Amino acid sequence: MEAIVKTDFSFPGQRGKYTGKVRDVYDIDDKYLVMVVSDRISAFDVVLPKGIPFKGQVLNRIAAKFLDATADILPNWKVAVPDPMVTVGLKCEPFKVEMVIRGYLSGHAWREYKAGKRMICGVPMPDGMVENQKFPEPIITPTTKAAEGHDEDISKEEIIAQGIVSREDYEQLEAYTRAIFQRGTEIAAKMGLILVDTKYEFGKRDGKIILMDEIHTPDSSRYFYADGYAERLAAGEHQKQLSKEFVREWLMANGFQGQEGQQVPEMTPEVVAGITDRYIELYENITGEKFERVDYDVETIEAHVRACLAQLK
Repeated sequence: MEAIVKTDFSFPGQRGKYTGKVRDVYDIDDKYLVMVVSDRISAFDVVLPKGIPFKGQVLNRIAAKFLDATADILPNWKVAVPDPMVTVGLKCEPFKVEMVIRGYLSGHAWREYKAGKRMICGVPMPDGMVENQKFPEPIITPTTKAAEGHDEDISKEEIIAQGIVSREDYEQLEAYTRAIFQRGTEIAAKMGLILVDTKYEFGKRDGKIILMDEIHTPDSSRYFYADGYAERLAAGEHQKQLSKEFVREWLMANGFQGQEGQQVPEMTPEVVAGITDRYIELYENITGEKFERVDYDVETIEAHVRACLAQLK
């Protein structure tokens, strides 16, 4: 099975194409977006040289499931999923921040904490915590949404003072972020998982705030297995987790953190297959469904999208 790392479609009504780290997004009549979730994989804001077969399907199908599961909290952009790798949705005006919410001291927050910082994005972190410990309450640590390069930590007050988001809208984004995270936490718990942290992207359409992009996937979220969490925490051991963090850890262990002059370690077929297996493992654990490995190609994706767009006309 070959990974699909590039698409170059020309759909009826297409106004433009945006190529992100992982997604190819096609603007249709300034009304709809066709988001193709490729098999590209990024870490430390660098797209790695090899794609991961089935990764795009995993991400897109999990996101669609969670968009449906949170649609009672606020409207979202999803209109249709015409292909396992594709979501067609409403075009919105995006807010230029990502809403990151953390229930546990892990990942970037832990790296900051370990370096001696007790404040992240203007939010205090209690003294005396250990890696992967649960916060008393989830904290929101927004980042700027960079067109290129690294997203940067920013505080609520800086966002409002700089006019990036109005106070009224930002406080609504915070409320939605907490509500969606709570729903995701509850769903994960039923599957024996802990939703550790995640990020959400929002936009506006016709004056309404809309949830956009993907949610609760292993690219945007970190999950721990609930079974054995407390024992591993007490013993100071690494948590058993399902997220993209294992890719970052593999890169760091091989001397790569996205810094200038560093080389991405060789992604052997065994490494690539192992990453595919981890993504499918997360899919099956978070959805409770068996993942069917079906070969696919760009021609099939294009046919599915064209049929969907014809129905939306």
